[in-house]
This record gives sequence, structure tokens and C-alpha cells, in this order.
Amino acid sequence: MKKGLLHVYCGDGKGKTTCAIGLAVRCAGAGGKVLLFQFLKRDTSSERKSLEKMNSIVLMLGYEKMKFTFKMTETEKQDAITFYKRKMQEIQQKVEEEEYDLLILDEAIGAVNAGMLEENELCTFLENRPNGLEVVLTGRDPSNRILDLADYISNIQKIRHPFDKGIPARRMIEM
Repeated sequence: MKKGLLHVYCGDGKGKTTCAIGLAVRCAGAGGKVLLFQFLKRDTSSERKSLEKMNSIVLMLGYEKMKFTFKMTETEKQDAITFYKRKMQEIQQKVEEEEYDLLILDEAIGAVNAGMLEENELCTFLENRPNGLEVVLTGRDPSNRILDLADYISNIQKIRHPFDKGIPARRMIEM
């Protein structure tokens, strides 16, 4: 079996997670099995409600105490780091023991940049993942090391966004 490819959806524009979710739906619709984990987010986003109804998409639970990292105390940061380290170990075990066609690590790049996930651990995992496992990473400002590993790189650029005019995130559109 061929080695799966690595997709990176990055940039400052809206739609990185949306692209990843679209690929998950496409993969599941074609008979594939998907594993999805979201870093730096609570499990409350609306897309999860739809994805939970799809038997071939497995959603792993995220960090329930998640808040913006700049609002975390040092103890809260350490707790989150420990959680994400364990979660990456669990993800690695799941993809080795079960057959998944697609793994989505939403905001993994953001977690690396925030110091919540070690880039070396992530890259080592990506370099040694099971054959045939397609992987998606999302987030802003990926390192050159991550970009060098990527087979697909989509830079989603913000040209205009309602938030710039003071319009907050809206249910059904941004969350």
C-alpha cells in the first residue's frame, strides 16, 4: 500500500477547519474511516453534531478546560500540555491498532505554536505513520519543517472578515 499524503491547511483566512471537515465527509462518503481530533478547541462546535451522526467518522474528545492560551495560568498550561501529550499517544495507538484512511489533527499547528504540542513529536509521528494513512493538519504559521513534510499546502488568505468590523463569530457560520 502507498504511503498516505500530508495535507496542510494554513493561513490567516477563515476556512481551514471547514476544508478539513469537507475532506472528512468526502472520505467517509467514499467508504473510508476517519479519525478527527481538535486541538485548542472545546467539543462544542456545530460541525461535531453532524459528524457524530456519521458512523465512519470517529471524533476524539478534546480538552474540556480549554480556553485561550494567553488567558491560562502556568498550571493550566502544564495541565493542557500533559493532556495533549497523552492524546497524541492515544492517537498514535489508535491509528496503529485500527485501520483509518484519514486522520485530521485540527489546529495541530496552532498547538505547536502555542507550546501545547512538541513539534518534534508531531513530525516524528508524521514521518512514521502507518502506510496509507492520509493526514490533515490545520493552523496558522506552520514551520518550515512541517511544510517540508507536506504533500499538499493550501494557504487560506484573509482578504476581508466581518470580525474586522466588530462582528463576532456567528452560530452556523463560524461556530
